[in-house]
Amino acid sequence: MTYVIALPCVDVKDKACIDECPVDCIYEGDRMLYIHPDECVDCGACEPVCPVEAIYYEDDLPGEWSEYYKANVDFFAEIGSPGGAAKVGPIPGDHALVAALPPQGE
Repeated sequence: MTYVIALPCVDVKDKACIDECPVDCIYEGDRMLYIHPDECVDCGACEPVCPVEAIYYEDDLPGEWSEYYKANVDFFAEIGSPGGAAKVGPIPGDHALVAALPPQGE
């Protein structure tokens, strides 16, 4: 099981969750942040600090955002498991689901 970042993060990227994550498993794409499912230790530290309530435990992800589980997993298909976001920095691009969205918050 893992935590998932959903739609409310798109075009916001507050990054408070990155500061709280003890295992550095939250990576930055162009428009949103992604939690690496194989690196997340399910501690839950990220969830309460998200100001836009975009982070959910996998089983608690609202139905209308269920596709964000796959987006978080698929985002890492090409890079695998780098072992920490600080090592790689921002990753250019986003999952196709996110990339196709119109600008959020306008």
